[in-house]
Amino acid sequence: MSTTRIRCYTLGIIMLLILTPILTVGISMAASPLEDLKIPIETVLSLLKDTVYKNPDQRQQQRDKILVITRKLFDFTEMSKRALARNWKSFSSLEQQQFADVFADHLSNSYMDKIQGEYKDETIIFLNQEAVSDGKSLVKTKIQRQTKDIPVDYSMYSVDNQWRVYDVNIEGVSLIKNYRTQFDQILAKESPAQLIERLKKKVEIKIGN
Repeated sequence: MSTTRIRCYTLGIIMLLILTPILTVGISMAASPLEDLKIPIETVLSLLKDTVYKNPDQRQQQRDKILVITRKLFDFTEMSKRALARNWKSFSSLEQQQFADVFADHLSNSYMDKIQGEYKDETIIFLNQEAVSDGKSLVKTKIQRQTKDIPVDYSMYSVDNQWRVYDVNIEGVSLIKNYRTQFDQILAKESPAQLIERLKKKVEIKIGN
């Protein structure tokens, strides 16, 4: 083997030895579904507990900060597809985007109203995660209240190296299936455009209040 080839071979080994720990750390640091859920939820809980936001004038600021977190955690486009199920294909590309946008606003408002209005220093316990299929997982949690514990399961899937929520099951009831039933009934009588308009009006009324 020539001196030049030996040097190249040696350099290659050195680079491999340098890079291997970096690659190993990168792999070991890949977040699990439970971790990708736990961190943002605990951040939301910290915001809810912050006494600064007890002031009514600070409520909107608190709301805005929580919405930034939830928009990254929940995949509203995927939730829209699943809520519409077979009806999704009957929507034009523009209608699909419009529906996803307004459904995201509707879900966000509903979520914010509930946690801002009903949070009473409850604790959330992260129980475990179960692999459902390749790239999908179920993270089980429970909300501890003084009177009883409420089981809440999050269906998550991996996209762009991050685990995101596409359904929430509360006490055995699927959020997405519940909406799917409602949308099926509406779309049996009305057009996609009419359903979108229904949701827009609900969002507008909420903003007006």
